[in-house]
Amino acid sequence: MFPLSKLLSHLIQAGVLKVIDADGQTQVFSGSEPGPSVTMQLGDSKLYKSLFFNPELAAGEAYMDGTLSFPGSSLREFLALVSLNQNRTRGAPTAFHRAVGSVSRRLKRFQQSNPIGKAQQNIAFHYDIGNQLYRLFLDEGLFYSCAYFETDDDTLEAAQRAKCRLIASKLSLRPGQKILDIGSGWGGLAIYLAQMEDVEVLGVTLSKEQHALATERAIAAGVGDRVRFELRDYRQIEQTFDRIVSVGMFEHVGVHGYDEFFAKVNDLISDDGVMLLHSIGHMSPPSTASPWLRKYIFPGAYSPALSEVFPAVERNRLWVTDCEFLRLHYAMTLRHWHTRFERNRSRIAEMYDERFCRMWEFYLISAEMMFRTGAQEVFHMQLSRKRDASPIRRDYLFEAYRKLKQREAERL
Repeated sequence: MFPLSKLLSHLIQAGVLKVIDADGQTQVFSGSEPGPSVTMQLGDSKLYKSLFFNPELAAGEAYMDGTLSFPGSSLREFLALVSLNQNRTRGAPTAFHRAVGSVSRRLKRFQQSNPIGKAQQNIAFHYDIGNQLYRLFLDEGLFYSCAYFETDDDTLEAAQRAKCRLIASKLSLRPGQKILDIGSGWGGLAIYLAQMEDVEVLGVTLSKEQHALATERAIAAGVGDRVRFELRDYRQIEQTFDRIVSVGMFEHVGVHGYDEFFAKVNDLISDDGVMLLHSIGHMSPPSTASPWLRKYIFPGAYSPALSEVFPAVERNRLWVTDCEFLRLHYAMTLRHWHTRFERNRSRIAEMYDERFCRMWEFYLISAEMMFRTGAQEVFHMQLSRKRDASPIRRDYLFEAYRKLKQREAERL
């Protein structure tokens, strides 16, 4: 099973991985620290090399093809074991992997290129595959981003509503304000903001499917006169706004587009305006996106290290007036999504096929592990052109949050 055995010997420092190779022989890789025991079966001898040379890409593809399986175990247990051990290893396992990582980092500009036009193609790849799929595993409001759980027992619907409430609190909404929602998805946040306050919201998205449904939902919610959506790149917007919000879009900008992004925010926001940026990031040093995730799920996407974000904010003369980290909330969100996905798996298989289902299983579970035991997290960054555009004492958030919760009970 060489050279894969060399990689696994380095990787497994906690727990046990039993590998049944293509000939039916079993090899055991045991760590010196306690951890779960997982059995992995390889159905093709070609995996010995492909898993060594490009483990992230090859593992995902092999699971999609059915040549990587886990008898008596599960994909979740396997990915949890891998994530646990990745935290214990320091750096790449071999000189080869270190060289590959170095080359990949140098190619970041091309991997994350999202100019106008190509950005829409990348978004369509993931978001325009059918609204019905997303209805089968998201909450009723179709929020496709990290929720905010007030308690571990919250329903997904309650947690997504709480996320909207938290964001609205940080925006300090006032009657008559004009708000820009960059990457507005299926319109849930824009609709919520208009329901909670007498404001006008413009949402921009690059997804045709999202744009059409968001428009329908705004009208159905009775806020179609104050909420509109445009199929448009945020870089093409010219007017100014009192408030700007962006949830789950920044991951599609790419490191080399951060200066352009924050420069545009500075142009679009009023002198006393406030922006709330909700994005995935990670607590480890700058790196590259997973090759499997980039190929099959989010082409052009990347979750930044904060050390890659702050310099761009500084260069574009914006104040960071607040920053908060939602650490395990996305892991909890993804667990809900996967549970709902599995509940509707047979319907999804009929709509697409078995390979598609296995691809999404790998995506949802591996993403959960990234947030549960890996380096990923979600951050809220509040930005403004003036240091006192938002209250200088954070108590205002708790009062605004309480009032919004009361208003929800009255209006929704």
